[in-house]
Amino acid sequence: MKQKSSASKSTVEKTPPSRLQRELSAGIVELIRSEGLAPGTRLAEVALAERLQVSRTPVRAALKLLARRKLVHAGESRGYFVADSAPALHKAPPKPSPDDTDRLFLAIARDRRAGRLPDEVSERDLMQRYDATRPVVQRVLTKLAEVAAVQRKPGHGWRFQPTLADTKARDESYRYRLLIEPAGLLEPGFQLDPAWAGEMRRRHQEMLAMPWSDTASIALYEMNAAFHEGLAAASGNRYLLVAVQQQNRLRRFGNYDWTFGHERVIVNCREHLAILDQLEAGQNEAAAALLRRHLEGAAKLKRSPANSNAPSKTA
Repeated sequence: MKQKSSASKSTVEKTPPSRLQRELSAGIVELIRSEGLAPGTRLAEVALAERLQVSRTPVRAALKLLARRKLVHAGESRGYFVADSAPALHKAPPKPSPDDTDRLFLAIARDRRAGRLPDEVSERDLMQRYDATRPVVQRVLTKLAEVAAVQRKPGHGWRFQPTLADTKARDESYRYRLLIEPAGLLEPGFQLDPAWAGEMRRRHQEMLAMPWSDTASIALYEMNAAFHEGLAAASGNRYLLVAVQQQNRLRRFGNYDWTFGHERVIVNCREHLAILDQLEAGQNEAAAALLRRHLEGAAKLKRSPANSNAPSKTA
């Protein structure tokens, strides 16, 4: 019986690790490197599971795999710790530059808009397709997850979230916004926050002053989204705010790739500032009329092809 048990144990030990175990173990090693964790640092399963967005069971299996490779070691009582042999712990790799991540971000947005990327991808898929390093891909996926453009699948891979991808959906979105956004400025509980208005004015003036580049399109969209959400919040109507926030989530990823040129950026910023001028003067009906005109103008814009490299929609 003992021999059988020993043989069974040997068979289990020789079972090759699963793809998930290999990917998680690589992720743990990358985490040790990027954060410069010193030998002896405890690797908490719960924290790792949260960081890697999986359950504790596959994390535990990945730690066991790393322990067999002597990259981590098991504690005397419980838990795992960074081993002395973990590679390059004293040298964390240089963080990806904002330009690297923003360029990849825009490349993914363009390929999704053109239908060149499937609904589901893995880090390896993106690394190979864009010849990008894992840290850059991970950083971009984290940013995409923060803006609800992607969602991690259980165990492995990422899934793109629904967006306003086609012309019909975009037209419906603008008609919907024309119904609710100007009306928000006329709500009886409307109250403009002076601090918010000042911050918006500053951001728009900085956008007008800065030289245009492709990667500035991300900051442009976020500024625009904040402007429209701020107006909805000032309405005092929680349902209007939720509606505008939902529209911004759906529009965000498709709008990061601005294709209307720098002249439209200037028009966009000046129209926003004119709306602020009227609101600060207490002229809400005039502001609502300007907002309606602003949205109607944005709705008429025609996007250039997704493979365009021109400085690149937002209202």
